[in-house]
Amino acid sequence: MYTIVEKEGIKYLIFEIFTNTGLVEHVFTTRIGGVSAGHFKSLNMAFHVGDDPAAVAENRRQACGALGAGLEDLVAGQQVHGTTIFRVSSGHRGRGSLSMEDAIPETDGLITMEKGLLLSSYYADCVPVMLLDPVRRAIGLAHAGWKGTVGRIAAKTVQSMSCYYGTDPGDCLAVVGPSIGPCCYEVDAPVLERVEEGFAGRPELVKQTAPGRWRLNLWLANRIALVEAGLREDNIVVTGLCTSCNQELFFSYRGQTGACGRMASLMMIK
Repeated sequence: MYTIVEKEGIKYLIFEIFTNTGLVEHVFTTRIGGVSAGHFKSLNMAFHVGDDPAAVAENRRQACGALGAGLEDLVAGQQVHGTTIFRVSSGHRGRGSLSMEDAIPETDGLITMEKGLLLSSYYADCVPVMLLDPVRRAIGLAHAGWKGTVGRIAAKTVQSMSCYYGTDPGDCLAVVGPSIGPCCYEVDAPVLERVEEGFAGRPELVKQTAPGRWRLNLWLANRIALVEAGLREDNIVVTGLCTSCNQELFFSYRGQTGACGRMASLMMIK
């Protein structure tokens, strides 16, 4: 399903479902490697968390190098837990690579079919959804916290690929990457109400643990959203790695009470 690779001091995950196509370079980073210190030790990939910007730039440079790309190839969005999808073209190369200020505004999903553009998205418990259409040769990344999951950003990313690139959802390959699992993600009644609105008739998504508290399965919710968007079930990989349970390998916003770095999903068409 996935392999943990160590290269030049950094560790990252790659996914067999993508590697086998030979069409893309991709990684999901861990917290291992890089140069950041303190709460951000050590491969923090995000500028917005208070880390030294020079350290973040170096961490990104190292991660890009693992893919044979340069930092100038990277494109990032200003993630706001929304469902906006942005179509990336060559004119956007480098946007958000060296600061948050010039990242694509208010965007939690990125798609492209242009070679050599390195799409990026950032996480510390939220769900990374990575998409590849091997027929039309298009890719997409979606950042799905609970709000994005309820808003079905994963499905909307597939729909955007269909609209702009002619993607048939039945051809798409998807990875639901490391994120907080149903073992650790507890929510309250207002969140539960939103989940029940977005996923009516899906009681399997939640399990009550105490009065007014429920465990939410974001992995399953995103899988359901992808299947309902037209993906074949056997084309969806759920890694099942909980970031809160595996803090030696991943940053976890809840596990580290908010003071932490971010991992990144990176994907580029060869």
